[in-house]
Order: sequence, then structure tokens, then C-alpha cells
Amino acid sequence: MSIQIGVVLGGCGVFDGSEIHEAVSILIAIDQNGAKAVCMAPDIAQTSVINHLTHQPDPAQQRNVLLESARIARGNIQSIARVRADQIDALVFPGGYGAVKNLCSFADKGTDCTVDPQVQRLVEQVHAAGKPIGLACIAPIIAARVLGAIGAQPRLTIGTDAQIAAAIKTMGGQHQPTDPTGLCIDERNKLVTTPCYMNDVGPYTVFQGAAAMIRAVIQLAENPGKTSANKR
Repeated sequence: MSIQIGVVLGGCGVFDGSEIHEAVSILIAIDQNGAKAVCMAPDIAQTSVINHLTHQPDPAQQRNVLLESARIARGNIQSIARVRADQIDALVFPGGYGAVKNLCSFADKGTDCTVDPQVQRLVEQVHAAGKPIGLACIAPIIAARVLGAIGAQPRLTIGTDAQIAAAIKTMGGQHQPTDPTGLCIDERNKLVTTPCYMNDVGPYTVFQGAAAMIRAVIQLAENPGKTSANKR
């Protein structure tokens, strides 16, 4: 049976949902490597809707994170509330503002943010099971909040952004600078992170980083006894 990789989406569109290039790059890389994507999203209202042409909020619009995420998943998606850690071999998150607006509240509350309860539950379960988690772009903030709070001291990268790196440290994580396609692999916690659009780069550079992240996640998933998230 192929590796089952949960893909957590936070809407559709960089400014109020999942970054589409990153999400699609992750889905292509999963398929390219013979694994299967299990797409999911919280069934909640978006915190805001942004006009992607003007970059301005559109308060007249109301959208649902699961319904918007279904656009990227071509309808093959489920509520994250229905997914258990024993149903997947790994978990990955594309970036985009949805990761820090809908999946957690970092965009509004900074290091005092909270994580959507179902996202937090699944991250904690996957981590406790010693299964890998990949996070792209700004999404490592979620791992910093969830795993930092339990003392796991997650080692992560968002590239070279000093302000976000400082926030990761404040929430109990460790930051490792990387180049645009580089990876930070925390083998103890089975975390793989890459900057993607945290840099001023093009779609191919994003794909290279996302593809490398997925290859590393699959390698960790195929070797479950190599490391344990529960060992310090």
C-alpha cells in the first residue's frame, strides 16, 4: 500500500487561504513519488476574505475554509475532524496566510496565537505516533506553537526572516536559516520544513523546495524506527 500523506489546506489563495503554487507543488510531488494525498481542512468560516486583485479585504464576502480548500483538492477532501493519526503515514502543510489566519491566529495575535483545535489535535497525535510532519513557507509557525508548548523544542526553518525566526524561538522552537530550496530536518521530532514563498522566488523554486520536502517526509515515513518523536 502506498504512503498516505495528509495534506492540511487552509482555504484557497495566498492572502486568505493556502498558497496555491505551494499546495499544488506538494500534491504533484506526492503523486510523483508514488504516495497518496489525503486532503483535509477545518470546516470553519474564514477569518477574512481578501480580494486577490486589489489585495484589500472584502467584508461583504463570507467563505468556508473546507469549501474553498475543495477547489485545490478537486473536491476530494474531508473535514480534518474526521481524520485520525492512524489513518495516515505523514502530515504536511502548505503555507499562505490561511495557515496563520485560519489554521492558527498568528497573523492577528503573534506569539500569543492559538491553533484550530482539530489541527492541534492531529499535529499532536501524528507527532506522538512518531510520524513525520512537513511544513512549508509560514506554516512552521503551527509546529512552533503546538510542539513548542509541550517542550519538544522543534527545529524549523522559514528561510531567513529574522522577525518570524524570533517568533519561533519565543514559542519554544529553534530556527535554522536555509536558502530558498533548502530543508531543515529535525530527525528527533520528524519535522521537515522549507521556505518556499517566504523568499522572493518564482514557482519553480517553490516546487523544488516543496518536492525536496515531500521526498524527505516519505523517507522518514518509510523508516519509522529510525527516530522517535518521543525521545529527547
